[in-house]
Amino acid sequence: MNKTILFEFTTDKENKRIHVERSFDADVKLVWAAWTEADILDQWWAPKPWQAVTQSMNFTEGGRWLYYMQGPEGEKHWCLFDFEKIIPLKHFSGMDAFCNEEGIINDTKPRVQWSNDFEPAEGQTLVRIQLQFEKLEDLETIIQMGFREGFTAGLENLDQYIAAQFSLRKQNRTDSSARVSTYLNFAGNTDEAFYFYRDVFQSEFINGITRFGDLPPDSSHPPVAENIKNMVLHVELPILGGHILMGTDAPKEMGFILSQGNNMHIQLEPESRAEADRIFKALSEGGVIEMPMQDMFFGAYFGSFTDKFGINWMIHVNNKKQPTHEK
Repeated sequence: MNKTILFEFTTDKENKRIHVERSFDADVKLVWAAWTEADILDQWWAPKPWQAVTQSMNFTEGGRWLYYMQGPEGEKHWCLFDFEKIIPLKHFSGMDAFCNEEGIINDTKPRVQWSNDFEPAEGQTLVRIQLQFEKLEDLETIIQMGFREGFTAGLENLDQYIAAQFSLRKQNRTDSSARVSTYLNFAGNTDEAFYFYRDVFQSEFINGITRFGDLPPDSSHPPVAENIKNMVLHVELPILGGHILMGTDAPKEMGFILSQGNNMHIQLEPESRAEADRIFKALSEGGVIEMPMQDMFFGAYFGSFTDKFGINWMIHVNNKKQPTHEK
């Protein structure tokens, strides 16, 4: 089950500021990437049906993000963010302004100084945002333009992106016996790949193939797009010596950025949480932790990381059935 999401939005007219505190159900690394990588920002920054489109981005101190918000009728509003201070995974700040497509600032519209702080908070990430305005009328103009409603909707888009990152990790297992599997991500051709593997290994899928269209309706999320409903959400295939190949499609519409290197993980499924913690601690030493071990909403005790040799790992303990003793 998801943890409670914190959202506080405060207008301080006396000091010409807006304060926002918002928690996200993911670790700092994932949330930081969502705020600082153009491919991900384009997926959530604009409130639907608007869309954010990045023209260029250089996320460095002194760098710039030039983008536009495109409306349903094709209208465009250009914006420019000048990055001033960056502390990786902790803080970034800069000046945001309206501009034209060449990045020339429109001095007739409000400019705002953004300061964003990122803090781990019991398996979540808390983002503290401060918007500082030069004039009170600029703050009031932004509010009248619907900033609170639009920004709130954008943050909810980010919740959906985060949820999508975990949806594909949900397993159909009903036991907690130890096993090792290889998890493969595909750019829409999981069907083709796994039917090929099935023929080669003369095996059969475990529990068939689950597709995105099989996801139960969720009123808090938009419906699954028609063009991805038939894509593969999850499939398992035994190959040799009890080893399992697992696979999924990774559509951009669900928030996935697929690249060579993140398209394969070794997944370990220990029998107990204690063994999962031991393996995670030892194997991740000197590597990069993507997600620390924690209880996830899809019913698993889960963590992921890249080890010091660049190999991707996922540790997964099914919470449905736990052994009565620890080894």
